[in-house]
Amino acid sequence: MKKNIIIFLLLVFFSITVKPQGNPQFIGADLIVYNAKITTQNLAQPSASAVAVKAGRIYAVGDDKEILELKSDKTKVIDAFGKRLIPGLNDAHIHVHMEGLKFNYSLRWDGVPSLKIALKMLSEQAKRTPKEQWVKVMGGWSPYQFKEKRLPTMKELNTAIPDNPFIIQYAYNLAFMNKLALDVVGVEKEGFWMPPHTTFEKDKNGNYTGKLFGDPGSIMFWIIESMVPQPSFDESMNSMQQLIRELNRFGITSVIDAGGVGYPEQHGVIQKLIKEDKLNIRFSFTDIGDANTGIPEIEEALNSITKKAPISPGQNLHPYLEHGYEYEGVGEAIRVSILDYENFDKPPHLIDTGHIYEVIIKDIGQLVKRRIPFRIHCTYNENLTIMLNALEDLNKKTPFDGLRWAIEHAEMISDENIDRIKQLGGGITLQDKMAFHGEGFIKTYGKKKASQTPPFRKLINSGIPLTLGTDGLRVSSFNPWISIAWAVTGKGVSGAQILADDNRLTRAEALKLYTIGSAWFQNDEDEKGRISAGQLADFVILNKDYFSVPEKEIKSIYSILTVMNGKVVYGSRNYVSLNPEILEVIPSWSPVKFYGGYYGND
Repeated sequence: MKKNIIIFLLLVFFSITVKPQGNPQFIGADLIVYNAKITTQNLAQPSASAVAVKAGRIYAVGDDKEILELKSDKTKVIDAFGKRLIPGLNDAHIHVHMEGLKFNYSLRWDGVPSLKIALKMLSEQAKRTPKEQWVKVMGGWSPYQFKEKRLPTMKELNTAIPDNPFIIQYAYNLAFMNKLALDVVGVEKEGFWMPPHTTFEKDKNGNYTGKLFGDPGSIMFWIIESMVPQPSFDESMNSMQQLIRELNRFGITSVIDAGGVGYPEQHGVIQKLIKEDKLNIRFSFTDIGDANTGIPEIEEALNSITKKAPISPGQNLHPYLEHGYEYEGVGEAIRVSILDYENFDKPPHLIDTGHIYEVIIKDIGQLVKRRIPFRIHCTYNENLTIMLNALEDLNKKTPFDGLRWAIEHAEMISDENIDRIKQLGGGITLQDKMAFHGEGFIKTYGKKKASQTPPFRKLINSGIPLTLGTDGLRVSSFNPWISIAWAVTGKGVSGAQILADDNRLTRAEALKLYTIGSAWFQNDEDEKGRISAGQLADFVILNKDYFSVPEKEIKSIYSILTVMNGKVVYGSRNYVSLNPEILEVIPSWSPVKFYGGYYGND
């Protein structure tokens, strides 16, 4: 009996003092969002009202009652107040790196509704900008977005900016520069080298007017960028953070950077943001030898990833954020010499067919052999046909064997070439250039052709891997909702109908292209784009219900709460208290400090 009593007391003691197996810190969700209208994009569970997150991943989705039962006393619980919740947006072709390093130095006309307001912003900015600095507007706008439906005049610009050099750039079609800027560039100096396809306009007396026309293929815009004052490292750090915050504000949680900044030499800002845990976006990048070392682009790109800073395709260099800083291969400019710059105010920029074939066979051949994904810029179908001739011949000799590759832009692709890309296992990344330049396209090619450019419906029906993006921040704005609105409504930023009714996307289709579709190009389609268990915890609560607002309001949608990796990276309205603190904009005269990055900030 005494022995039984001792055993009983020992059992009671151990039941009280011995801790359960496992670590208590893993009990309960890290974050729960409830009372939401969730678009899951999961066919098995198309809608829900609550989501639970643990360690950067979604681990439960369902109704409020069942998900709230997963909370602990340490769970952050967020009420969505009946708002629409969608997966985080993923722009698979945007130039974040190149523009982010100097974001604070430029005035943005993105979303500005009238030329009158745009000129007023210029005038105000000129008064605060130091005289040695340029006043710059570097794309992201279109004359068709203005109430006046026209470009500014040189007289208006000179009046607004009397004492600073300036460049006002409209995509890669046209730039306005005053006498001070032309003097810096040296266009009137003896020995000035005029790049091919470049025209500085002169009046009837032989004097420069200040207009720079970018005939397709001109590299003059890039040369000018090297001549203007450059930001300090700290200013570039701050600039990148400001731009990423703007992307988060529109619901973007992932990007594929489309190049323009050389790896590894020019990646210092991104790498420091990672080290300081300030990179609030999943940043994938392509590279094409942008360090300007004087050797051929492909050779430079291969040298960078094999010798300077070895990295493999798909490798994540971020120490603790999944898919945080990944190399996605080579693109978009395989070589500048076969880059068919798009300028829809001009006839097609057609490239020598023999040169295209030679470059594809030689350069892409090296990439296929090494299993390096590649992406090729191609707007015009005539050039694409030759590229595909070469790719098909290359595939016979050096099989692609499932290697992921893509054509960038492809606005004017034919039915036949859609089929050829599909047979070769490639994808296509589409952007919203036509939303900004559709009227110019109509003047050049006609309304009928514009109505099927790009052929959305045929591409969707083909089943080819497809995504929708912006190509921001010069050709168009970085705002993804302009891109989505254009694809759904068929209307450009002017409000004019561009796409035919039978060539428009449904709202569900457009959202999928910006989420699941774009993830394919990162080989992440099993981890991104859905609100379902096992997916990365990237999602957005919208200010308006994307699926029920009138079509005309889609372009005015933005995020009021953006979550990336289970962490709030942006919050406004009811969630402003959750908005991460961000450094004050520098330098003190920066246009971003006074106007933000997009007109009408919340």
